Amino acid sequence: MSEVTKAAVMKASGCPVSHTDYTVPRPLFETYELLNAEREQGPFLWNDSRRRPFWMITEYEHVLEALQMPDVFSNEVISALSPEHTFDLLPQFLDPPEHTAMRRVLNRWFAPAAVRRLEPLVLSRCIELIEELRPVGGCDLVSDFAIRFPTDLFLATLNLPMSDGDVFLGHVENVFKSFAGRELEAAARSTDWIRDYFDRAITAREREPRDTEMDFISRLLVSELGGAPIPREDIITICYTAMLAGLDTTRSALGYIFHHLARDPDLRHRLTGEPSLWPKAVEEFVRLYPLVYMDGRLVTRDLDFHGVPMRKGDIVWLGLGTANHDPKKFAGPRTFDIDREHVNHHLSFGAGPHRCLGMHLARHELVIAVSEWHKRIPDYEIATTEQLYERGAQLSINRLPLRWEVLWEVLWVPCCPSTNPAAPGTGAATRRRRSCSAMTTRDS
Repeated sequence: MSEVTKAAVMKASGCPVSHTDYTVPRPLFETYELLNAEREQGPFLWNDSRRRPFWMITEYEHVLEALQMPDVFSNEVISALSPEHTFDLLPQFLDPPEHTAMRRVLNRWFAPAAVRRLEPLVLSRCIELIEELRPVGGCDLVSDFAIRFPTDLFLATLNLPMSDGDVFLGHVENVFKSFAGRELEAAARSTDWIRDYFDRAITAREREPRDTEMDFISRLLVSELGGAPIPREDIITICYTAMLAGLDTTRSALGYIFHHLARDPDLRHRLTGEPSLWPKAVEEFVRLYPLVYMDGRLVTRDLDFHGVPMRKGDIVWLGLGTANHDPKKFAGPRTFDIDREHVNHHLSFGAGPHRCLGMHLARHELVIAVSEWHKRIPDYEIATTEQLYERGAQLSINRLPLRWEVLWEVLWVPCCPSTNPAAPGTGAATRRRRSCSAMTTRDS
């Protein structure tokens, strides 16, 4: 369809027109303000901010319906903002039945039972990172914890060495910067490095096969799709996709969660005092701060969707973020409510056949991260008065400086008579730094 014809169809639909470009960085939370304003204009809009204009579906009911219509709204496009395929993603770019077959192979690796199997390793690494930060008295939550933790977890999930995390992280950051259209050449070089990393991991397992029940790549090497082995390039792409899907979303979620808790000490203290509430809190945070606020789709045939004349080849924006804040679905949708009913009806993980493969892992690692952090650093504050910003395209807080008080705790240990002629029963004082909020009374 020509641009002139598209404009005519749009005009005939009577939809409001949005000129907002959602790829640019903005002051923190401004994106949500814009998205909610779009929904208030109407359930359907036409956005002309990009080279290829697109329809916007904003209300919960219609977004959910479209997510469940893969035959009409195809995953050949997964972003209305960048409909071109800049890199392959699997299984995201597939539609049923091919998508269904690949998900059948992958699902068990990200199922709740598989996630629980990893818990001791995940817990140990999370505590190690927090204890490294605690005596410092402050950090950039985003770069010092929120991205390091999921990077190590990702490597552990695929049974790859967590010791590779530091070098891996630099390349991952380069790829994430390209989401907003920046530093594309560096992102391309890092993509090549990451794909080569996975290629070398495949070669190692071909030479020395590992337990297919414990090793993700080994499992893929013996799995079949359509009666044939999964091609090597597809295995590399699956690993690359798992990296993109898991690392950035977890980093982003932790940024918004910690920002919220830093500004709400009453909620923070309630959750610290009642740690059994963390899973409910995380679910509400995921609803309130949707990071992937849009799924893109390609229209496969002409149709009238609730009065909107969509044509084959049109691009559609499915508003996950606007759906999560739709007052027709959620009462008081822009406030945090830990007792909200049906909170898991949110669309932050999508819906339908393309519902997020890693949602169980995401929930689990977020709960571990916030619960273990607050056991050790329950009191903290934002350490800057400067304006904070969020990345466009897929939301993420660029930085989040935090600080907390660190005091010297006095511990009494018995003196050694051979080196200190103190009277029996006396003790020598030793000092070590501890977070004041985690300080406890110790017996001498």
